[in-house]
Amino acid sequence: MKYLLTIFAVLLFPLNVWAVTVERVISPGGIEAWLVQDRANPVVSLRLAFEGGAELDPVGKSGLANLASSTMDEGAGDIDSQTFQQTLADQSITLRFDASLDLFTARIKTLTQNLDQSMDLLRLALTQPRFDDEPVARIKSQIISGLRSDSENPGQRAYDALFATLFPGHGYAQNVDGTVQSVEAIGSDDLKTFVRTRLTRSNLVIGVVGDVTPKRLGLLLDKTFGDLPIKPTGVRAKDITPNVTGRLQVIDLDILQSTIVFAQGGLKRDHEDYYVALVMNHILGGGSFTSRLYQEVREKRGLAYSVGSSLYPMDHSALMLGSAGTENARVGETIEVIRAEWARMAAGDVSQQEVNDAKTYVTGAFPLTFTSTGAIARVLVAMQLNKLGIDYLEKRNAYIGAVSLSDVKRVAAKYLRPDALDIVVVGKPVGIVPSP
Repeated sequence: MKYLLTIFAVLLFPLNVWAVTVERVISPGGIEAWLVQDRANPVVSLRLAFEGGAELDPVGKSGLANLASSTMDEGAGDIDSQTFQQTLADQSITLRFDASLDLFTARIKTLTQNLDQSMDLLRLALTQPRFDDEPVARIKSQIISGLRSDSENPGQRAYDALFATLFPGHGYAQNVDGTVQSVEAIGSDDLKTFVRTRLTRSNLVIGVVGDVTPKRLGLLLDKTFGDLPIKPTGVRAKDITPNVTGRLQVIDLDILQSTIVFAQGGLKRDHEDYYVALVMNHILGGGSFTSRLYQEVREKRGLAYSVGSSLYPMDHSALMLGSAGTENARVGETIEVIRAEWARMAAGDVSQQEVNDAKTYVTGAFPLTFTSTGAIARVLVAMQLNKLGIDYLEKRNAYIGAVSLSDVKRVAAKYLRPDALDIVVVGKPVGIVPSP
């Protein structure tokens, strides 16, 4: 399987990841982007991120960043919504905005011959979005419809409840999409204020891959982003320690199978033990078909179709996050097995072979991240956001290779807390008593 994975990665990857040259491009006006030139096809992909996402949405208007991301391409400058969208379609330009808890992002994919026009449309959307009544009302209606549907989605309800209890009073407790009431409360003035105060040059990170020279890119950077405000204004998000207490929360929903989500405190991306934790988690719950949780919960006992855990670093906090789904009558047994595997790993019950296999997978799977120019551009953005260094692609596997068995045992003992796993169950679990 490991050898097949490596072959599959090579077949899929359009560039040799180990031969990629990442260039730092500084525009005449001082705007920075990281570039990987690829002349194989006349295509350019650009990804950008503004630090600060939905966690900064005002109280009572959660969903603001998400609504802005959904409406900024619905007309800009003197171009109305229909004409803007038709221009994108006619020129085969992909332009999308998105919001997450920590980031507000955008992506472009275009033919090289349409790059100037694509960047000009991006400039207009960032600096002169129209937010006309009709498209805003239409998009709000779509978001509200989705939120009402989510009220019957057990996974969404479970994660919403989990984050609300882990991060009380913090922006991380808010759903990125908001609530029906908060989205209804957002007006065009709120959207314009969002763009003016939060999309600025100082919190902007850019990654570009494709058929463009550094000189041409530098000129386009100034033309596209030069008119953005220098610094964001308004509130700043604060660091927060997850409020984990080992509580068990049950949300009643009349469904045949219960959804289980669980979390404890984790390690942020810049933590010195992050790569050790990455290997440890792969053994515990990150390996899709090989992890201990998968083997113990599904393969040996048939309790769930899928189960797993992952590292979930955020800008202002960090979690180890996991999920499972099982019959209502077997929820208790599933939780017991998850906690037992957490405790076994914390006690140091891990072998050298498990560490070796995890390291082989984590390094061998890395090229699968690079399946398109857009995916590579996204990695360039992540490298800058996480301050990994422009030579990270060359060094990354060495970081994994340096992880030892003793490192994994040390980190597991230090950070895994089976008694502090916060668990949320959505469904009709049998025999489960929630925490008071």
